[in-house]
Amino acid sequence: MKILVINPGSTSTKLAVYENDTPVWKSSISHSTKELSQFVHINEQYDYRRDCILKALKDAGIPMQFDAVIARGGLLKPTSGGVYRIDGHIKHDLWHAGIEHASNLAALIADELAQQTGCPAFIADPVVTDELRDIARISGVPELPRVSIFHALNSRAVSRRYATRIGRRYEDLDLVVAHLGGGISVSAHHHGKVVDVNNAINGEGPFSPERAGTLPAGQLVDLCFSGKYTRQEVHKMLNGKGGLVAHLGTTDVPTIIRWAHAGGKRHKLVLEAMVYTVAKQIGAMHVALHGHTDAIILTGGIAYNEYCVSMLREWIEGLAPIVVIPGEDEMGALAMNAVGALTGELPLQTYHPEDQEKKTEELSSGFKIS
Repeated sequence: MKILVINPGSTSTKLAVYENDTPVWKSSISHSTKELSQFVHINEQYDYRRDCILKALKDAGIPMQFDAVIARGGLLKPTSGGVYRIDGHIKHDLWHAGIEHASNLAALIADELAQQTGCPAFIADPVVTDELRDIARISGVPELPRVSIFHALNSRAVSRRYATRIGRRYEDLDLVVAHLGGGISVSAHHHGKVVDVNNAINGEGPFSPERAGTLPAGQLVDLCFSGKYTRQEVHKMLNGKGGLVAHLGTTDVPTIIRWAHAGGKRHKLVLEAMVYTVAKQIGAMHVALHGHTDAIILTGGIAYNEYCVSMLREWIEGLAPIVVIPGEDEMGALAMNAVGALTGELPLQTYHPEDQEKKTEELSSGFKIS
């Protein structure tokens, strides 16, 4: 089966063609600041991004003949994980998404190209995948229910990969997956569902190279009302200018390790503190699985770094077997999901965000769960 994979980012668009799970062509289209400056809003980039994709395929001599087109899932409303055939509801919610991001264009472009080709178009495991247990949604303030935003695509893909490796079904396992990248998410997978996870974007869980993670609530409130910072600046502290970059001025973990080896006591301490917060979150997800975890999977870019992995092992050794699957192969994960949908191995999901919205409204309004 021939699969076209589309993955737009802020300043690039990644493309790949797979034959089943084997990549036969890959490309990354760079978009300069000058090119993007002509667009005020992300949606205005639609024609430009689509035309760049078509040109790249034409220049590579790749005919528009595919069995499926699959795209990175954008910032939809909260929904269950899995593979979705792109429909009018998905396209509407991506076009009118509350947060602008280039990934919102992926499914729209994929659907248009699939229609030209006469094949289905899919998305899989968007970052807004929400399968939390009801008890995991409730915070100490009714108006502030916990939100599920995390590295769903890679976390579920490495889980399936691990299950295949040991001859088991993902749906029969209990796993803790720690995605260690620019943002860090630690998720509890119970029989194919992510029943708990930290909000990896804006203010929960471990701190990371560029995100603040959980903060002392009272001190954060005082900071917000101190008059020193604007609302936008505080949000940047949570996502973009928090974590390692706030403490050490860089997000580059290998560089921080070199400084630590050269005697930089603060660099060593802050990096160890980040790893410590990851270990605590892994422990919390182990509890979310009732203390029965078949494996702890470490993935993402930082998992390539043995220095960090070794530190993490010291804290979590004994909870469960530790498996390291470094990196983040989004393109391969998307292709794998498309093949699974075409073969029937992965059932297609139905996009019903109103179900999640109703549940969240009930919880935030003080609805008592019986």
